[in-house]
Amino acid sequence: MTKVPETTSLERRSSAETQRAAKGFTRRLLLQGAAAAAGVASAGPFILREGRAASGSVKIFSWAGYISPDMLADFEKKTGIKATLTEYGTNDELLNQLKATGGAGFDIIHPTVDRVPNYVEFELVQPLDESKVTWDGCLKSAVEGSAAMGGVVGGKRFFAPADWGTEAIAYDQGKAPLTYGTASYGDLWKPEHAGKVTVRGHSGLIGIGLWLEGQGKLPHPIREQFKDEAKARANFDAILQVAAAHKKAIGQFWSNENEAQGAFRTNGCVIGQTWDSTAVALRKEGLPVRFLAPKEGALAWMEGFAIPKKAANLEQAYAWINWFYTPQAGALYTNHSGISSTAVGAEAHLSDLNKQFFADAYPGDALQKLWWWPIQEAWYVSIRNEYQDRFLAA
Repeated sequence: MTKVPETTSLERRSSAETQRAAKGFTRRLLLQGAAAAAGVASAGPFILREGRAASGSVKIFSWAGYISPDMLADFEKKTGIKATLTEYGTNDELLNQLKATGGAGFDIIHPTVDRVPNYVEFELVQPLDESKVTWDGCLKSAVEGSAAMGGVVGGKRFFAPADWGTEAIAYDQGKAPLTYGTASYGDLWKPEHAGKVTVRGHSGLIGIGLWLEGQGKLPHPIREQFKDEAKARANFDAILQVAAAHKKAIGQFWSNENEAQGAFRTNGCVIGQTWDSTAVALRKEGLPVRFLAPKEGALAWMEGFAIPKKAANLEQAYAWINWFYTPQAGALYTNHSGISSTAVGAEAHLSDLNKQFFADAYPGDALQKLWWWPIQEAWYVSIRNEYQDRFLAA
């Protein structure tokens, strides 16, 4: 398919610029933004920009474990709209499904912001009608920060921020204790953890890359590999050599939430590089699993809503976004998934467990050291997947 011309300027945007835009997106700024907008948030539910009642249905395609039955019920109660949920496990699964249908079949999708340019490139999503979105319900830092991270392409916004989270180190506090400030991605590969480590293929390689970069053992700064194919291959060659040498440490690879949780719950893993939602779910079950940002920085991502090009229920899709931008909906989401919502005022309704989890995971200067994923263009994803497959087969 012909590449959309407007993506050119975005594709050439430096990852340094992306990092600068993302730096403002920390929990402290989120809370400041929430306080500043408290008056707006307290006004109560606002579903459609025009304020009129909605009806009909909406088809949602979201991550497994993100949207709860309670959320769907609350949405229907507040709007009169029946929501149908279909789940997926990876960004690639979402992209491939939309490619197969040409952007049809769903009204709302839930991509990661750095992958949005891929959907634009393949003409699978449509620009948002920003006049239909109640942006005051979303934290300003998220809206502004997401623009340079992939949410705005060719001057058009395709992405409404919904949540943010990280991938860092999950660990059994009794069998593999860690301390903030010294904890490192390199801790996964200690001899005493042999056969008890879980990682995802491609992001596990980035964790190793950050560990190597901190030791001055990477050919190029890791962010440069997202912009240059030769540098990407040079770095991945060095990373893969270390990964293959430590392959015996892997007890289980994971590629989705259920697999990551299963690694700790039933397959004997005591440490791993996982999503925050994995660790909070296990903690809710009473398991001694904790989550901590390493000294190299937790891998940070933002997700949100986009509307497929052939969505059949547009008004209902915007109603979903605007419902999500209420404090109560944001809290339902975070309390269920363990992932931080971008809804203004949501933090006031969080459970004590979720509040404590956040404090434990990001002590000290951890929020200032978040490592935000750069935009991953199609050529990079192809190379990334190539080296991931070689890691899995090593």
